Amino acid sequence: MDRKNEPFAHDADLAWEPAGDGVARKVLTYRDEVMMVRVRFEAGAIGPAHSHPHIQCSLVESGIFDITISGRTVRLTAGDSFTVPPDAVHGAVNVEAGTLVDVFTPMRQDFVS
Repeated sequence: MDRKNEPFAHDADLAWEPAGDGVARKVLTYRDEVMMVRVRFEAGAIGPAHSHPHIQCSLVESGIFDITISGRTVRLTAGDSFTVPPDAVHGAVNVEAGTLVDVFTPMRQDFVS
């Protein structure tokens, strides 16, 4: 079911989708201009270095992550956040199992295709 432009999302109604070894995601709410996604990492899981044209703002909901953006790595814990500029190479190494909440602008069409 296409939830684009639906203003509400109940977490219990949304399925986790595989997003790599030890990584899963739930697309929460979205419209053309913005998208919110929850990303769950098992201990030791890696979000490989990549880039995309979207601006990304992320919140560490739980766990410990080493986040690298444009060659700079910082360890972040629950409550910390980061912003990724368009086309910047970035990635994540999970130190302690946890979850990120990512917001993209514009939305990631590739997450719903």
